[in-house]
Amino acid sequence: MSEDVERESMEYDVVIVGAGPAGLAASIRLKQLAAEAGTEVSVAVLEKGSEVGAHILSGAVIDPIAINELIPDWKEQGAPLETPVKKDKFIFLGPQGELDITWLPMPKFMMNHGNYIASLGNVCRWLGQQAEALGVEIYPGMAASDLVYNEDGSVKGVVAGVFGIDKDGEKTADYQPGVELHAKYTFIGEGVRGSLAKQLIGKFDLAKGKEPQKFGIGLKELWQVPDDKFQPGLVQHTLGWPLDDKTGGGSFMYHFGDNYVAIGFVVHLNYQNPWLSPFDEFQRFKQHPAVRPHLEGGKRIAYGARAITEGGYQSVPKLFFPGGALIGCSAGFVNVPRIKGSHNAMKTGMLAAEAAFAAIQGGRQGDELVEYEQAYKSSWVAKELKLVRNAKPLLARFGTALGMMLGGVDMTITSLTGGFSFFGTMKHKKTDAASTGLAKDHKPIVYPKPDNEISFDKLSSVFLSATNHDENQPAHLKLKDPSVPIEVNLPKFGEPARLYCPAGVYEVLYDDNGQNPKFQINFQNCVHCKTCDIKDPSQNINWTTPQGGDGPNYPNM
Repeated sequence: MSEDVERESMEYDVVIVGAGPAGLAASIRLKQLAAEAGTEVSVAVLEKGSEVGAHILSGAVIDPIAINELIPDWKEQGAPLETPVKKDKFIFLGPQGELDITWLPMPKFMMNHGNYIASLGNVCRWLGQQAEALGVEIYPGMAASDLVYNEDGSVKGVVAGVFGIDKDGEKTADYQPGVELHAKYTFIGEGVRGSLAKQLIGKFDLAKGKEPQKFGIGLKELWQVPDDKFQPGLVQHTLGWPLDDKTGGGSFMYHFGDNYVAIGFVVHLNYQNPWLSPFDEFQRFKQHPAVRPHLEGGKRIAYGARAITEGGYQSVPKLFFPGGALIGCSAGFVNVPRIKGSHNAMKTGMLAAEAAFAAIQGGRQGDELVEYEQAYKSSWVAKELKLVRNAKPLLARFGTALGMMLGGVDMTITSLTGGFSFFGTMKHKKTDAASTGLAKDHKPIVYPKPDNEISFDKLSSVFLSATNHDENQPAHLKLKDPSVPIEVNLPKFGEPARLYCPAGVYEVLYDDNGQNPKFQINFQNCVHCKTCDIKDPSQNINWTTPQGGDGPNYPNM
């Protein structure tokens, strides 16, 4: 609940938190429906990044199914989906060798023919332009930091634009209390593990009867390579090394645009070994003989990291609450084996928009958009997720090699039968935090030093993310109990925050005698991946929004 501060308020029909694929698609669809009906609908989109796209990071190979529905003439309108996939390659890596497994039989939907390699950030920038042309009001640099409720407990809107509070919590001369944006319906499209979505899922028990949400961390670099290394339209995915069979994950590499190579590494956050560092696994991976030649002679120009929702069909929470809806990755619609989610995010935004518009036209407001969930359940989004629902649990239960084979068989059967699986619908069981093993039960990992040609350290990588936070503000990474990192996490788990964080935010410092450990949070480095909120074994870290505009500024990511 928002603190008792007197603020100005603005009234809209729909307020959308997050200018990602889901939020922007929802805003466009609302305006389209209003134009078709010859009426007006007021829509505001709040974006915590300094501009639309600043905080967007994805692979990305994009399935155009949703944009085809939303803006059928997107090619003529100049959407930045300019590199069609020309070649699909799937490799299983060993420490030095590789096994091309592209030939293995897989369901047709696993192929990338007809998809496009692109910067999802640039796609969002373009969608933002389309939305504004239709009359949507977009407010970048406006972090939605709190929720506002009606007397009956329904969501009334959000608080955004709070500035000028110093690191001690005191108001400065630049203090701005923010503004309340009230709406008939509020859409939460913050992306993975958003702070408002987390509150709403807890308050309204939206995850009741669902499996725990599962996550991965995706690390990405953008390289520009010489002409002789550039293969426009190449899509390459790998499994295996450097991860062991019990640790899920893999890589992607996409050639697109202006001699760009987008290369990334995903580690499923249900890994057990607390000594594992996803960032260092990524840097080690790039040295593999099947990977390094693609990058040699090139220049690394951008870096970032982001959590990914991986729970799928059985982890999607209830999508509506009194006064609003969860859309996109705030609910979790990523298709894990396809490594795609932006098309599903866009479609769920469109479905929520259609439900809200019909409700507003019918004189409703602040109630439950049951129609949105009904539309989702009968949509191609739910059908797609249902077909692959067991891929993630099979990997977790049987390991990468056997789990991949069983998943391939299961997906083939479900695609042929319309959803039937001999496994039924498997459970995820544990949260990713609860999957973390004890330090004493696992062997520490010694990672090679970076060569500063292909592999790099965390701080030089964060520099390439253009991350910036005003140091004179309260840390947005909040500890529920400040004693836990040293008294609990360090002796039990080796304090894994210093390893799973891809930006060097968390450190354990010692005095000159190697005694008296101290936990330090360098929040200025945070790239907003949310991994700490997810993976901390004590669930002691709460990620909240810093002041608007702070964080990474991703170009072409």
